[in-house]
Amino acid sequence: MAQNFDVVVIGAGPGGYVAAIRSAQLGMKTAVVEREFLGGVCLNVGCIPSKAMISATHFLHKAQHDAETMGITIKNISVDMKKLVGWKQSVCDKMSGGVGQLLKGNNVTIIKGEATFKTAKEITVGGETITAKNFILATGSRPIEIPGFKFDEKDILSSTGALALEQIPKSIVVIGGGYIGLEISGILSKLGTQVTVIEASPALLNGVVDPECAQVVQRKLVKQGVKVLTNAKAKGQKKSGKEFEITIDNNGKEETLKAEKILVTVGRRPNSDQANLKTAGLQIDDKGFVKVDAQRRTNVPNIFAIGDIACQPMLAHKASHEGVLVAEVISGKNRVYDVKTVPAVVFTDPEIASAGLMESEAKAKGYTDLKIAKFPFAANGRAVSIMETDGFVKMIADAKTNILLGVHIVGPEASNLISEAALAIEMGSRLEDLALTIHPHPTLGETMMEAAEATLGHAIHIIQRPLNRGKDTHP
Repeated sequence: MAQNFDVVVIGAGPGGYVAAIRSAQLGMKTAVVEREFLGGVCLNVGCIPSKAMISATHFLHKAQHDAETMGITIKNISVDMKKLVGWKQSVCDKMSGGVGQLLKGNNVTIIKGEATFKTAKEITVGGETITAKNFILATGSRPIEIPGFKFDEKDILSSTGALALEQIPKSIVVIGGGYIGLEISGILSKLGTQVTVIEASPALLNGVVDPECAQVVQRKLVKQGVKVLTNAKAKGQKKSGKEFEITIDNNGKEETLKAEKILVTVGRRPNSDQANLKTAGLQIDDKGFVKVDAQRRTNVPNIFAIGDIACQPMLAHKASHEGVLVAEVISGKNRVYDVKTVPAVVFTDPEIASAGLMESEAKAKGYTDLKIAKFPFAANGRAVSIMETDGFVKMIADAKTNILLGVHIVGPEASNLISEAALAIEMGSRLEDLALTIHPHPTLGETMMEAAEATLGHAIHIIQRPLNRGKDTHP
């Protein structure tokens, strides 16, 4: 006998499990199908494990480089890599286990296995037939492989293999200077690995974050000993003894790099070639995304798609937002995806966080007259006290109305500071709203208020030139 549900969610990542929980809360009989692990890539081999490793190596770096300056002497620092990876895994297991408890606590049926569509209203999982009035696709994405660099997760790594290394490699070549490559480069560099990053674009994080923010991170990486090659492309590799010889095109010249490991982080592709989606009649665009409307409904009325499989940006928090939205649409609520901004964070050292428009994007949208200014962390007492003064808060506003258009942060705790900016942009706040809000002292959060004041042209804790619209006012 087939199992019958009101809603079946395929994939239990940060979009899928949220969609399942909200569907059940709204009174619908709900199941979630997961082939690997609850929490998906994010909780198990992506967001959570990488942040755990970043936290550990940041702590190590502070102990090695800042403690002595503070008068604290720490001797004989060492890293037990197996124990570190074990601790990282315990964090993942705790989070994944928590998802399981939440699903069971909300009476969601958990079905282990891989789903395959037979019709638009019927799937099979391990030979068992399951029917539903509505399906929510949340099958995520996977790392892109490039020719000549097939993943074995031992020597040629995706992010999954890199986060599971139980021995610190002596050297590694990282192909791709995007956020995943740079986060893992920072981890390995602080553990003592000689890291070389090769990026095909003219700059790291090109087009992903504010260029000035990316420059701060690149300078810090180079200071840590990371070699950065831009306008460079990987052409091929061969094993030579215990090392790889990697052939690259470096600004038009062929060169050979040697490294013990290779990490490929050139992006991710949606898993739209799985689950037999074409049998269900779903339309897929030329980039592999399932086509959806503002309610995340596909061309098949009873099938929805959320998260990485649906559209950019491929971010966990965007998937979770869509999960709630779709569950409420199915229940009859009038919801559409109408956000002004999806904040993004790059957990490099220092962190980068963005909400809203970059300057180039604002101009492309017709904002010809802008107010732009930066407030440096070097002028913030809290940042000085924790010895993390690299970076700034940058604000972009419409000069005619002072409405905030974009905030770009590079510096300590940028990931936590950006939520205020996201809320401000969603609410249509003006610079005055931030500048006139009393922020507690001494905190990193004060930089938001100070940056707003700087963008208005009357910063208190930095000396400014007369405000020049559309130009940087940081001295």
